[in-house]
Formats: sequence, C-alpha cells, structure tokens
Amino acid sequence: MLNADVSRRRDDAISRGVGMQTQIYADRALNSEIWDIEGNRYIDFAAGIAVVNTGHCHPKVMAAVTEQMGRFTHTCHQVLPYESYIRLAERLNAAAPGDFAKKSIFVTTGAESVENAIKIARIHTGRSAVIAFGGAFHGRTFMTMTMTGKVEPYKKGFGAMMPDVYHVPFPQEVHGVSTADAMAGLTKLFKADLDPGRVAAIIFEPVQGEGGFYPAPADLVRGIRKLCDEHGIVMIADEVQTGFARTGTLFAMHGYDVAPDLITMAKGLGGGLPIAAVTGRAEMMDAAHPGGLGGTYGGNPLGVAAAHAVLDVIEEEDLCARANELGSRLKQRLEQIRSTTPEISDIRGPGFMVAVEFADPGSKEPDAGFTNRVRLEAQKRGLILLTCGVYGNVVRFLAPITIPDAHFAEAMDILEASVAAARQG
Repeated sequence: MLNADVSRRRDDAISRGVGMQTQIYADRALNSEIWDIEGNRYIDFAAGIAVVNTGHCHPKVMAAVTEQMGRFTHTCHQVLPYESYIRLAERLNAAAPGDFAKKSIFVTTGAESVENAIKIARIHTGRSAVIAFGGAFHGRTFMTMTMTGKVEPYKKGFGAMMPDVYHVPFPQEVHGVSTADAMAGLTKLFKADLDPGRVAAIIFEPVQGEGGFYPAPADLVRGIRKLCDEHGIVMIADEVQTGFARTGTLFAMHGYDVAPDLITMAKGLGGGLPIAAVTGRAEMMDAAHPGGLGGTYGGNPLGVAAAHAVLDVIEEEDLCARANELGSRLKQRLEQIRSTTPEISDIRGPGFMVAVEFADPGSKEPDAGFTNRVRLEAQKRGLILLTCGVYGNVVRFLAPITIPDAHFAEAMDILEASVAAARQG
C-alpha cells in the first residue's frame, strides 16, 4: 500500500473541507516516532497538535485504557455514573490554579469545553457578551469559530457569525503590538461599543496556539483579571493547547500571579484519547441547572482512564521540568541557526511550547513562503513540523515531552539542515 494510492482514495471519499498538511498516512507510532504505511520513519514534532505530550502509546496510558476496556467502554455518565469520572474531577480541581473551591465537567473536544465555559459564564452572570482576542483560536463550532480571531480558513464562507462577540488586539511584540495597545482596545470597546455590564466573559489563551505561539504578557493577564473583578466578568483561560506540562507547568496559568475563574482543557489531557474538561470556581460551575451541561460521550471511561494515567506520568516522569529543559535546548539551537539565518525574526515561547517566526530580511514582512519551505524540507528529511500564525510564517514545535535525547538531537540536526536548504531556494 502506497501513500499516493490512499491519497487518491481520500480525495474521493473525504470532504475537502477536512484540510491535510501532509499526504503521509500513519501506520504505527511509539513515543516521538511515527512510521507510515510505506515503512518510512519520521520524528514527530507535531504530537497530534499537542495531544500526545506523554508520547505515542505510552505504556502506562495504554495499560490503563486496556484495563478499562475489559470492564466497560461506555454507559453515559448521566445515566450510569462511574467513580473514575469523579476521581478525575477531584484531581483537576486540586491541580488547577486558584485558592478557591472548584468543580469540573467533562466533555469530548476542546471546542466543546470552550462552548460550555461560555454557557457557564452566561448563566452565572445573566449576561451575553463575550470578548476574545485577535489571532485567537478557540474551535470550529459556530460559537468558537466566532471567537476565533482568524478569518481564513476558519470563518471564510460560513456566513454570519454568532452575535455579541467582540475582538481586541493581542500583544505581539515582534509586530509592535503591546499590552498597552491591547488594554487600550478594551477601554475603547467599553467606551464606544459595549457596556461592560453586559459582558459575561473575557477569554484568552495564555499562549496563542494557531495564532502564532505568542505568550500572553504577565501585565496583560493582570489587566484582564483587574477588569473582570471590577465589572463582574468571568475570566476564562483557554488551556486546550497549553495544558498538561507543555509550557513547563501543569497549566500555563501556573506561570502567572493571578488565577482565572474557568479553565478549558482537552488535547494533552487524554494522551491520544478524546476527553475535554472545564474546571472552575464551584459557584460558577453550579450555576447551570441539572441537564444543562453534559453530553452522551462526555467523560467517556476510556478517556478518563487515559487521563488518570497521563497525570500520573507527568508527575512520575517530572515532565514539567523536562519541558523546560527541552525548550531551553531548542531555543539555544534556534539562536545558533539565527546567527546564519537573517530570515528568523523571533524565537519565543515558554517551556516546550516554542516557535520560530520568519520574515523577509529586507522588508521585514512575514514570509510564509520561506516558512513552508522549511516545513517541506524537514518533512523530506524525516521531521514533521507544524506551521501557524495569522500570516502563516511561524513554525511551532510540539514534540512529545517524553522524546528521547537521541531523537531530539537528530531532529535538531534535521531542522538546521532544512533551514539551510530553504535559504538556498
């Protein structure tokens, strides 16, 4: 079986709306390595978009899921509940930032977790307006697509967005957008267009994911907290991509001196199985009436079992410290590459959530073409990279945090060779 043959079948069978970055069809994977159906081996610096932080097929995760499969795979927690769901909620309530009582709910996807956080904020406050940031990515459902701050490919052609959602600028130092600009955007919004007394929630990513891996400055996060406290607004941290050791702490918000009211999470929680959650202040989480939250597959027992194992692995293997170590080594190597690569305009990100941004050395304009050449050159050499950013000029590095040192070193050599090849055209 060849990748090209399967690709032709894919074109006939799958909607073209499901975009694909590669035509590499996976056959098996282990930790940071993937082999395709032709037997080609790749080092995975995508991790399913920050899903397998604990690596592909971690033995502890696989064992937990296998054991649960022998008991039951589904009952629907709202019909026949199970203790493991409650125990996972207890663990997240204890682990999430904030010195206050918390409760959790489980759903299936990151977009669902964000949708439910907005529902909770609205029913708690009795208000409807939501503020998000330019460049944000929150999902592809209508509400989360509306909050996403990037038109193409997420909003283009899908008609009118949901009402009562507003965007303000997000700080991007490399592009001259400061925290002061973001806060001024909020002030202007409140003065010109929106009564803050109508705002249910302000939602932000501690590190913008699809938007370009721009970390939220500490003074921005403190400013959001202050506004929320002044006006009775719910502060939501979207940690779908930043959660579970990726940024060097269990949650990215552990790196700030304030806590959000609600946290959304998914991706890394399940180690490859679909599970998502909202954790937050108990009084807010209890605002909804019974039956107002939930879903048939929410907190599926296989996903719950995987999540318990993921939390164990993060603690037992000290993956937060490992993320900081790997991120530091990656940044050092990128700085070495920058010394001979004027196209590199920025290197950034906490922990092992690192990005490199490329721009034309002369005009300083974002260079998506060069960025894509780097990605394709790396792919030819056996390294899977992801691009992101509103201008498509950012490479984001999301390898499993469990990647062995030898594979990491091999990937760094491939990366350096790929950048050099991209410069040659």
